Amino acid sequence: MPDVCVVGSGPNGLAAAVVLAGAGLSVEVFEGAEEPGGGCRTAELTLPGFRHDVCSAVHPLLVASPFFSQIDLEARGVELRLPAVAFAHPLEGGRAGAVRHSVADSAETLGPDARSYRSLFTPLVQDLDKVLPEILAPLRALPAHPLAMARFGLRGLLPAGRLAARFKTDEARAIVAGASAHSMLSLSAPLSASFGLLFVTVAHALGWPMVAGGSARVIEALCAELRSLGGRLHTGTWVCRIDELPDARAVLLDVSPRQFLDMAGPRLDSRARRSLERFRYGPGVCKVDWALSGPVPWEAEACREAGTVHVGGTYEEVARSEAAVVAGRHTDRPFVLVAQPGVVDPGRAPEGRHTLWGYCHVPQGSTRDMTREIEAQIERFAPGFRDLVLARSTMTAADMEAYNPNYVGGDINGGAADLRQTLLRPTASWNPYRTPLEGVYLCSASTPPGGGVHGMCGLWAARTALADLGSGT
Repeated sequence: MPDVCVVGSGPNGLAAAVVLAGAGLSVEVFEGAEEPGGGCRTAELTLPGFRHDVCSAVHPLLVASPFFSQIDLEARGVELRLPAVAFAHPLEGGRAGAVRHSVADSAETLGPDARSYRSLFTPLVQDLDKVLPEILAPLRALPAHPLAMARFGLRGLLPAGRLAARFKTDEARAIVAGASAHSMLSLSAPLSASFGLLFVTVAHALGWPMVAGGSARVIEALCAELRSLGGRLHTGTWVCRIDELPDARAVLLDVSPRQFLDMAGPRLDSRARRSLERFRYGPGVCKVDWALSGPVPWEAEACREAGTVHVGGTYEEVARSEAAVVAGRHTDRPFVLVAQPGVVDPGRAPEGRHTLWGYCHVPQGSTRDMTREIEAQIERFAPGFRDLVLARSTMTAADMEAYNPNYVGGDINGGAADLRQTLLRPTASWNPYRTPLEGVYLCSASTPPGGGVHGMCGLWAARTALADLGSGT
């Protein structure tokens, strides 16, 4: 019998398995799908020869992650490629806000906002190595670098609107809007600024890379690492109840609280069940993948160089769109996140062709197909885009949950990222990875630090299990 069973082979489940196997424990991973990866898969979704990332496509938190710094990704075949522009945000008239590697280079394009931009982000970039370990950890202890953390945290607690108010130009304000909207919060909500600050800072310090060949290469590397440590992976094996697993000293679940409730069944008492039932999920996404006959004809040059394009118009337009979604309404002009791998990885498509990836936020559980609205937004800033479409594949929020049960209602972040659930995720407990069941742990994006391909939820859950097993950390 294994020492440890892990359910789910997303980045967090595999991270937990690698840490535990590296500690000398025998580990078996059980995955319901026919291939591992969770939200980190690559597939031909449109036409033969066009490889699309099924969910995650751009990886700023992978290069920032203390877990992945312990894995020799390059030796495992993972090649990270950095676009010249981390992300751009098109505006009317062929203008765009753009975040390049250098704070100074980005500031130069912002005219009267250049000084404000430099004064905000230069200290944050300098402090990133001090604050990032705290951001990617459960908030249970005083920070090791309190002044640096305060510099980030006091601004990050604010609504994104307060951050945008520092700037006068549409371009600088659009940069704030696009980066902050990754929170899936209203831009008037506390803590929404933290996403903008973090993603812009990481873009300047480390970049927003894509993986040559697709995000699945990261999963292949983790599986190879696990095998080298003696771990085993079983695919096509759905686990509906914890009791179905082999006897083990510890069980780690890369699942959301809703799945855990089902898997635990009557083993959970009513108090524990009520606590987990209070966990809230955020908006969903409607995602579209395109096979294109050529590159997207963005009017703004910076968008043609960017790996990621935030499409939604001015700060005010993005704020209206995100507020509508949070209130449970669809919008005709959604904020759209677009990734264009062909900028750095032309091998994703046949020669001369391109793939494109994009999604917009929608209300929880939405079944509405937003393809028309998404394409209209791209066409608005890239006239002629629709003429390039050879084929498309659309997944509504409901489709996203059917594809991956962890995406409850289409929420790809594993739960609402508001202030309460940042501090108390998934429940009000000192250690967020332990469950009420002895020897059973959660290691999914529903635990700190939340969504993203960083593996840190798995790392912290594995360390908790090791401490409980008496194997140290």
